[in-house]
Amino acid sequence: MNSRTIVSIACVAVAAGALGYAARQTGQGSAPGRENRFEMIHAMVPMRDGVKLETDIYVPKSNHAPLPMLFVRTPYGVRDAEPGAKSSIWDGLIADGYIFVEQNIRGRFKSEGTFVMLRPPRDKGDPKSIDEATDAYDTIEWLLHNVPNNNGRVGMHGGSYDAWTQVMALLEPHPALKAVNEAASPSDMFLNDDDHHNGAFRFAYSFEYVAMMEGDKDKKVEFQYDQYDTYAWFLDLGALSHVNERYFHGQKPSWNDYVEHPNRDEFWKRSAVGTYLERTTVPNLNVAGLWDQEDLVGPLEIYSRLEKNDASHINYVIVGPWNHGGWGDKTGRKLGAIDFGSDTAKEYRDIQRRWFAHWLHDRPLDLPEATVFETGSNRWKKLEAFPREAGIAKRPLYLHAGGKASFDPPAEDAAQGFDAYVSDPANPVPYRRRPIGPTFFDPEHPWRTWLVEDQRFVEGRPDVLTWQTEVLDRDITVEGDIVAELFASTSGTDSDWVVKLIDVYPEDKSWAKNDDAGAPEMRGYQLMIANDVFRARYRNSFEHPEPVPANEVVKYTIDLHPNAHAFQRGHRIMVQVQSTWFPLIDRNPQKYVDNIYKAQDPDFTKATQRIYRTRTASSSIVLPVLE
Repeated sequence: MNSRTIVSIACVAVAAGALGYAARQTGQGSAPGRENRFEMIHAMVPMRDGVKLETDIYVPKSNHAPLPMLFVRTPYGVRDAEPGAKSSIWDGLIADGYIFVEQNIRGRFKSEGTFVMLRPPRDKGDPKSIDEATDAYDTIEWLLHNVPNNNGRVGMHGGSYDAWTQVMALLEPHPALKAVNEAASPSDMFLNDDDHHNGAFRFAYSFEYVAMMEGDKDKKVEFQYDQYDTYAWFLDLGALSHVNERYFHGQKPSWNDYVEHPNRDEFWKRSAVGTYLERTTVPNLNVAGLWDQEDLVGPLEIYSRLEKNDASHINYVIVGPWNHGGWGDKTGRKLGAIDFGSDTAKEYRDIQRRWFAHWLHDRPLDLPEATVFETGSNRWKKLEAFPREAGIAKRPLYLHAGGKASFDPPAEDAAQGFDAYVSDPANPVPYRRRPIGPTFFDPEHPWRTWLVEDQRFVEGRPDVLTWQTEVLDRDITVEGDIVAELFASTSGTDSDWVVKLIDVYPEDKSWAKNDDAGAPEMRGYQLMIANDVFRARYRNSFEHPEPVPANEVVKYTIDLHPNAHAFQRGHRIMVQVQSTWFPLIDRNPQKYVDNIYKAQDPDFTKATQRIYRTRTASSSIVLPVLE
């Protein structure tokens, strides 16, 4: 935390209503070249119910013309020395001229009130009700009357939780809100994004996040594991029921919500912000990362819902080759070992700069509705929408005997038309290479790049099934939604199905199209392109789970989400299926219990899993192939 000198606000031309709520600060220790460029106003901004929210306002010293305001609302703390002191993301924006506003939401740091994780929309029938939309509205109203030299226009920006606060602001937008830049907002926390995927609980992530956010309002709390390898720690913990028993003791509201709402009931539906989005009058630049380890689906869902009623053509999307927040990295040229051939984050920030300059400074904007980076070929594409339907053929990639995959369907029903494995909850498949350090506080940050990790680390495990094509004799480009159609059975009465689509790099350097692809460490590299998990109890309804009939073939349709990737000539396409992904996903007992959060250790059993590949039960990955 950088120290700053606090002086009286009386010397700043601020409306009288601000007196008593604010103090002015001058930034010190900021990034080189930015010293003393802003007057900093520290304000406690009053909401309609009397609660005051901690707000930092940075007014440029050198610009005397009225300026628009760029506003971010966050649960993570606002106390930087200057906007952009920790990142290069705001360099272009600072140059264009903005007043920057950063606010801690209710109950976080010095903001008053009670913090509620992803507070659901208010009951508009109650005039006293509040939510993140009303707090955004009230803050903007206050800023217009109390911040010196503003021009009456406001833009909102930020990623992840900060982006979610923007989406909430769209539900009841202030007239002065002229543009938003939603980057990786969650949409539905039971079906996708942070907490669950298709009802399967994102265990290690959610456990640490709850500990971090609901431990101390004045800081982010690091959970103290007693060993580095969290795979071993969570396995030793046993059933989810031990979390409250040993660590949280009923004191973490969000964990209690998980336990008491194991299915997609009204609690989860009420907080699924995507379901409230019917239209918007505010231009929105949605941003998604193809390897976002936290919120890939949310921004695409939000874009899709707003697109249904976008007669004004103000809804845009950018999809880049990024992890969570990667659009803000210094260059965005590489993610882990994967080189994209250009500085994709810098290229995005130029678009972002032009976006806000258009809506807040009246400058020209030439931007296609969808700007999508096609990995593999490593090129940006300008599209009319994403995903698009024109020029796309849905082609099933079928699983065959002997670990083969091809676009040819199985010709007949064989007596042994399946591949099988035993899934053992006592020995789950790790989701990344061990040792698996903490999710948020590991200084090496492997969590940020696990989705591009070489999948050969699970090669040879008997509980991971693999099929792959012959070497491709031509490029195959997929653009759009990838869907797995899995015909499977389990000897248990519940199961998880994890499906991964992988690009296998050539072993032979002669196939390489650039030096990086031909580097020794990249030969045979298995790059995961798409993936997800599905909890079998929810095959008919996420609201009303049912046991799985033991040893009966069931068809599962698993959305692996929109993508844009070119499988290049000389590569192979691989499909993997497994039933554990630990500790990213909690262990399924594989014996049906009413509430997995209350399951006991003896409930966990081995199960024999079968994936079918016959003419009448033809498991496949349906690829949106560009014709």
